[in-house]
Amino acid sequence: MVDKEPDFQPSEERNEWDMERIHELAGRLLPIYADVAAGRIDDPKIQRYLNELIGILHDLHPADMATVLESLPQQERVMVWKLSEPDEDGEVLLEVSDAVRETLIESMGQQELLAAIEDLDADELAELAPDLPKEVVHEALESLDAEERAQVVSALSYEEDEVGALMDFELVSIRADVTCEVVLRYLRRFESLPDHTDKIFVVDDDDVLQGVLPIRSLLVSDPEELVENVMSTDVVRFRPEDDVEEAAAAFERYDLVTAPVVDNNKKLIGRITVDEMLDVIREESEADMLNMAGLKEEEDLFAPIIDSFKNRWMWLVINLCTAFVASRVIGMFEGSIEKIVALAALMPIVAGIGGNSGNQTITMIVRSLAMGQLNLSQSGRLLRKELGVALLNGVIWGSVMGVVSYLLYGNIGIGLVMVAAMTLNLVLAATMGVLIPVVMEKFGRDPALGSSVLITAVTDSGGFMIFLGLATIFLL
Repeated sequence: MVDKEPDFQPSEERNEWDMERIHELAGRLLPIYADVAAGRIDDPKIQRYLNELIGILHDLHPADMATVLESLPQQERVMVWKLSEPDEDGEVLLEVSDAVRETLIESMGQQELLAAIEDLDADELAELAPDLPKEVVHEALESLDAEERAQVVSALSYEEDEVGALMDFELVSIRADVTCEVVLRYLRRFESLPDHTDKIFVVDDDDVLQGVLPIRSLLVSDPEELVENVMSTDVVRFRPEDDVEEAAAAFERYDLVTAPVVDNNKKLIGRITVDEMLDVIREESEADMLNMAGLKEEEDLFAPIIDSFKNRWMWLVINLCTAFVASRVIGMFEGSIEKIVALAALMPIVAGIGGNSGNQTITMIVRSLAMGQLNLSQSGRLLRKELGVALLNGVIWGSVMGVVSYLLYGNIGIGLVMVAAMTLNLVLAATMGVLIPVVMEKFGRDPALGSSVLITAVTDSGGFMIFLGLATIFLL
């Protein structure tokens, strides 16, 4: 059977990480992988394909491996996962999306999971723990020393949107009363510094944070100078209860690489690093995109049909209801449409431009709220500004469409109704584009949640009502 399968040759020129080649090899091997793994197929050609795939996978960085896994259907994903480098499984699990991580963990046995996480730091283990089986977490904690176990338990005690959940416990601290030369000798004792170490934290005998010593300042300072004379006391610091999105905004605003985390007594308990904050920013951006489209959560691209259905159905039902309302609005004016057929051709224009303008406004407001650039006290001023923009756009583009409508149908009344309807619908779109996210933010909901669906519903129904209502009043 194997000999009858069409042959294909490995790429003569490829870089170490060729997505198309991985997909090709995985698709080729999947139907026969069980037989190959069991030794029931011993074909040199098939073995060559398998060796090539393994070679590519073992050369991948964990982040690249995560990208590969997210791009594969579930059966091929599990096969590729079993062929990957076992020593890096824990790092890959940290990199993949939550939805894909779930499928990978389900495919692993308890011992495989323990082997994957045994080399992870305390903060990394704490990040994975909520997705792991309880018995695996318990056994992993038992294998740690008392200090590491306390760190994991501490990180797990915080909510996922709090800084404490993302704390890194691996840091370097010194006292203020030593010289720079002593600090340099101390650093040389490390085999390697913790990742993203751009500063050393200065603490007193009780580990209370006194300041930070930037590495660049240490390198250019007089070796005999005391740390207290070189360190910076103006430090951006966080508490473990702080919101991670606010922390990420601070990292972006102040160009931070690392920042200390202190308790209520200003005692240094950990740090947060730029790589975690970049993940927060990316995840928040992705969540806003999904929420605006009415998706409840991040979805595995190759998730089972029923899982995707569960993720999408709610806002589709809401959209169906709003579309029904819009159809009933049109039904109210069937008589007007029968008498002036041009209305049927023109009314989608009014609704469409309103929806587009509303989405522009709501996207800008959601982004401003996410970036901390807008607070609720400014919403009135912003609403007045957006109404001004809507009026200007309505007058200009409404007039353009009014002239076009007159030229098409030879009826100045239709042209004037188009001007008025487009202007009023743009005003409605601007109003709702500001109010929808602001009201949701006020009530503690994600301002992006379903915002695109809601604004489209309002501008469609409102646009039809305004246009057909004006036409009925002034043209009949």
